[in-house]
Amino acid sequence: MAWLQLKARIDPSHAETLESLLLDEGASAITLEDAEDRPLYEPELGTTPLWAETVLTGLYDDLEGIEAMLERVSAQWAAIEPDTPCPEIEYEILQDRDWSREWMDGFEPLKMGQRLWIVPSWFEAPEPNAVNLLLDPGLAFGTGTHPTTALCLEWLDGLAVDGELDDRELLDIGCGSGILFIAALKLGAAFADGTDIDPQALQASRDNAERNQIIDARFALHFPEEAPEREYDLITANILAGPLVELAPMIAGRLSPGGRFALSGILANQANGICDAYAEQGLVVDEVEEREGWVRIAGRRPR
Repeated sequence: MAWLQLKARIDPSHAETLESLLLDEGASAITLEDAEDRPLYEPELGTTPLWAETVLTGLYDDLEGIEAMLERVSAQWAAIEPDTPCPEIEYEILQDRDWSREWMDGFEPLKMGQRLWIVPSWFEAPEPNAVNLLLDPGLAFGTGTHPTTALCLEWLDGLAVDGELDDRELLDIGCGSGILFIAALKLGAAFADGTDIDPQALQASRDNAERNQIIDARFALHFPEEAPEREYDLITANILAGPLVELAPMIAGRLSPGGRFALSGILANQANGICDAYAEQGLVVDEVEEREGWVRIAGRRPR
């Protein structure tokens, strides 16, 4: 079937008004995007920030009465926002396409380091004898496509190649999809605890572990406040700079003597502050690796 797509550039302060009007007219979906493709980093808790110029898109399955609908939207806008002109709304008809097939075509297996592959379910593993992590791309949690995730996966793969992952126990803070702790277990780690504040992330982690034939005895998932207070050989945390600074004392306290850590989710201009925060806890930073404006900070606790 064909779809009607409406699109308008709008000031973020008025986005909610237009969204409501389009939903009242029967929109099947509304999306908000940045007009200039600029990312938002670390919004304040409890806020839903938008860009300086936002593109609002509405999708409809009814192709009839387009002009009349736009007139109604304009009239309602004038009643709600009398001091602001209604934004110009463009529309086009999207012909029927296999959207799921097109989405799938945008992904392919990814190699991380020397031994590790991330393989979507609709692909055969390019190297069957490699360490293949079966994980489908998704919007919410992490699939290896972002530089921060890739940097952490490559760090884990490097440890495995050097024999420093065998039989180790790991804590993955902010586990999301579970991609990091599952990779660690498939690469030779003995056990992993994963934590996340989002119950959906914990469920996604469990589902992905099951898909990769990781038995329950080799991992446990927790909300942060329920995580065991113990030391680990390895700690990964791919979150954001602000929480990483706050968690520095906890991470230092959970790392065993000689233990290794990797932190990511950090912008390049935030790296010095993170390094300082962890040095204050007595940890040694061994490397800062940058990719596409993001960094991974890796180090250890002295013996």
